[in-house]
Amino acid sequence: MELVLSWLKEYVEVDIPLPELAHALTMLGLEVEDIRLIGLPKPQDTKGYPFHGLEWDREKFVVAQIDEVMPHPNADRLVLCRLNDGREELTVLTGAPNLYDYKGIGPLAKPIKVAYAREGAQLYDGHQPGFVLTTLKRMKIRGVDSFSMVCSEKELGISEEHEGVILFDDDAPTGMPLVDYIGDAVISVSILPNMTRCASMIGLAREVAAVLDKPLRMPELTLPAGVGKASEQVKIEIRNPDLNPRFTAGLIREVEPRPSPYMIQLRLKLSGMRPINSVVDATNYVMLEAGEPLHAFDYDVLVQRAGGKTPTIITRTAEPGEKLTTLDDVERNLKDFTVLVADTAGSLSIAGVMGGQESEVRPETRNVLLEGASWNFINIRKSLQYLRINSEAGYRFSRGVHPALAEIGVRLCLLRMAAWSGGQIVDGLVDAYPQPYQDPLVAVSPADVTRQLGVQLTAEQIAAYLRRLQFECEVKDGQVFAKSPAHRMDIGEGVIGKADVIEEVARLYGYDNIPALIIASELPPQRPNPVEERLQFFQDTLVSLGLQEVINYRFTNPDQENRIYPPEAKPENQNYVELQNPIAVEKRILRRSLLASLLDTMERNVRLRDRLTLFEIGPVFLPDDSRQLPDQPYRLAIAMSGLRHPRAWDRKSSEKLDFYDLKGVVDALLSALHLEDVKFEPDAHPTFHPGKCARLIVSGEPAGWLGELHPQVMEQYDFSDSPVLAADLDMELLYQLSPKSFHAAQITAFPPVIEDLAMIAPEAVASAEIVNLIRKAGGFLLKNVELFDIFRGEQIGAGNKSLAYRLTYQAPNRTLTDKEVGKQRERIISQLEKELGIKVRTAA
Repeated sequence: MELVLSWLKEYVEVDIPLPELAHALTMLGLEVEDIRLIGLPKPQDTKGYPFHGLEWDREKFVVAQIDEVMPHPNADRLVLCRLNDGREELTVLTGAPNLYDYKGIGPLAKPIKVAYAREGAQLYDGHQPGFVLTTLKRMKIRGVDSFSMVCSEKELGISEEHEGVILFDDDAPTGMPLVDYIGDAVISVSILPNMTRCASMIGLAREVAAVLDKPLRMPELTLPAGVGKASEQVKIEIRNPDLNPRFTAGLIREVEPRPSPYMIQLRLKLSGMRPINSVVDATNYVMLEAGEPLHAFDYDVLVQRAGGKTPTIITRTAEPGEKLTTLDDVERNLKDFTVLVADTAGSLSIAGVMGGQESEVRPETRNVLLEGASWNFINIRKSLQYLRINSEAGYRFSRGVHPALAEIGVRLCLLRMAAWSGGQIVDGLVDAYPQPYQDPLVAVSPADVTRQLGVQLTAEQIAAYLRRLQFECEVKDGQVFAKSPAHRMDIGEGVIGKADVIEEVARLYGYDNIPALIIASELPPQRPNPVEERLQFFQDTLVSLGLQEVINYRFTNPDQENRIYPPEAKPENQNYVELQNPIAVEKRILRRSLLASLLDTMERNVRLRDRLTLFEIGPVFLPDDSRQLPDQPYRLAIAMSGLRHPRAWDRKSSEKLDFYDLKGVVDALLSALHLEDVKFEPDAHPTFHPGKCARLIVSGEPAGWLGELHPQVMEQYDFSDSPVLAADLDMELLYQLSPKSFHAAQITAFPPVIEDLAMIAPEAVASAEIVNLIRKAGGFLLKNVELFDIFRGEQIGAGNKSLAYRLTYQAPNRTLTDKEVGKQRERIISQLEKELGIKVRTAA
């Protein structure tokens, strides 16, 4: 929001320097981002706020009047102006095209008021791109002396406009320093979503008046007595009050659209809007002034569409297949939830967003129907997103505009139109208000304020602060009962409303005046949060294993989801949770697979590093026809690719990560969870490489898959040449099966006995089976079993493999003897031969 200082001063007296005003706004929650000076001098102490702009020397820049425009003797595109600058009469050369119409007609009946720069003035070069400073010097142009100039807006730093000189209104005082006439400052204020009430000059003036404790001067809203009655010349029908709580209309006849007064055009330009004509400018000006977006219809077009009868304005949702061409000359396909302003002949405008082309105000328009309304802000937000329209009206309505502003805006705009365009206001307004807004009444006590802010205030002091913000307050039984003013929709009810009101007290008391105190309230009892504890455990464990966590959007699309399957294995007719109001087409469903979103992230980053090891924890969304809400189980996805070890000057190895690196990470995670009944079974899954995929079984229950990505899946991603290892695990099941308490054994001081056991086993026997049997037969003295060698060859026969394991024995209370270890060894060898048909070759 651009705050124009001179405009602000119409509503509140500002008697503090600009840097202090900027600081006051910022401390109110209205952060000042930039201050642009229009002719004003830059303050000495800026208080850290960014100031920029051209200063107009009071002696060099003045208001002047042109009394005659004469032709240049040697150039058709230049003219000579007989000009009075308040001190003397001069002849000034210019090439401004908007003065050509006055050339050669002799002394002007009405002088033209302009901005004049004297010799030596520093200003911007109107013919250079951007804003380049130059100094006026005496020179000859086509044989005529030129030492000063009549200025365009660009040369003064007002705007980029340089095709013509500024033409002031007739009452501009000749000889007045230009800075005193139109000098200004534009303060760029960041408006937070809950402070949309401040997206207007009056809204900002309310805040400034409150913080400076000054009276607020509201503009006159009384309409003059008119001819006829508006209620007899237009009807209003609201079909859904939830979407359109209020619709107010006024009528003005015999207007003449023409250029608005220059000061109005200047304020619109400084606010970032383009002046059009006095009728349209009035609607935009009042929107910026009061915060109520308005729309003007050509009333005669409405009568024509109604067949010469009294038009009826209808607010309704769009019908199937309905279209509308908007003011930007774009034909819009409308969805059935979009609210329209229509009549009996069809749609006229998209409510709260943009008007329609057919009924817009044109230069020949003479009778204007003015609309001010209140719309459901969520519905407006949905319409803006799918229509992809950014408009000032949509910006405000999508954040909530109080219904009370509809009448204020219409009254104010009718007065502005009458003043700038002539015409006669028709008596009365047509106001349909089927769903009045109930302004919340909130009770707050001094104890509440002390508890939240740590400051001691009486009920009267609290009420005084709130009254400055236009709350209606009553002090009763030591409490303040505060009713929200009829321009705010950000004050809640109950506990939320109490917090909102206390925040208002804090804003005026001053955040920087609130002391830093130790909390005095009793701390609430500490209660466990199992979900958060579970997440933190998995996060901490995986990060300690060298993985990096990523967090992706939960929104996706079916094409992205299906990339984790080979083309011939993609699931058909997969059900998804679909969003009714997606932020983008590619984010229109909720994900079913965590692995798919993780691999998307891997794809975007895998070429940026030699080694990438990522994990993600989050819910997936599985539709359940028996319930309104989907199942949302938490999953854990892991993805790894690249070098096994980071590059280093002392390491020449370039081995790449493989299946066993991923398995090692999963093993370490399961160990941290103290899960013991764990199996990795060879399995097949469409996502994973045949023969390089395992299914994780924990306590007899399937807990996920891990393996190397299928080559056809790899082709659908822009991965490097390194294999990509991935796991998709059921995090909730793993945590559920993990023991919540476990025994911690004391570290023994007695030495271990380590021996190696080599054996020949059938190829079909998995190492996991052998390890489990060794552990079972070895008893409590066997502390660790580790496979350290595998050999296959003709020497041991076809269909066999040689395995070597390192066994560690240790007792907690003594040093083991050879006899004790030998006894355990014999039991292990016996069980291996008996149950698995394994021949033990050596034991050392």
